[in-house]
Amino acid sequence: MKIAKYLTLCICFALLLMNTQCDEDDFVPEPCDQVAVIDNGFYQSAESNVYTLTGVEVNGDCLTISLSASGCDGSTWSMVLVDSGDVSESLPEQRSLKFVFSNTETCLAVFGQERSFDLRPLQVEGSNEVILNIEDFPEPITYAY
Repeated sequence: MKIAKYLTLCICFALLLMNTQCDEDDFVPEPCDQVAVIDNGFYQSAESNVYTLTGVEVNGDCLTISLSASGCDGSTWSMVLVDSGDVSESLPEQRSLKFVFSNTETCLAVFGQERSFDLRPLQVEGSNEVILNIEDFPEPITYAY
């Protein structure tokens, strides 16, 4: 009788242990390339070089921007997403941002790149979404979190 109870307990423990092991299909989000910056002084003074926007997508907490510009290979390009620090009192709240692109390459070839920016610093406490108004982008972007 004691052996049956002991065997049942061992089987239950083994099943419990197998249930807590990791599943290879668990989704682990990839981190964004960069973090959005909140800096009003930088926002006010920032200027971009010429680029062509080819795509914008919010994927989780990342904003992915695809662009093309002239250059030698694009390896020296610098990209920053900067927020003014101001939050407009609306429903949902709105933030003003600039995409700052710096290109010092003087070649005439055209290259494309994609960068993603972590939007978590732009979340507004007490809200579950914010409208991102990015200067020179064709339409506002809704970031739901």
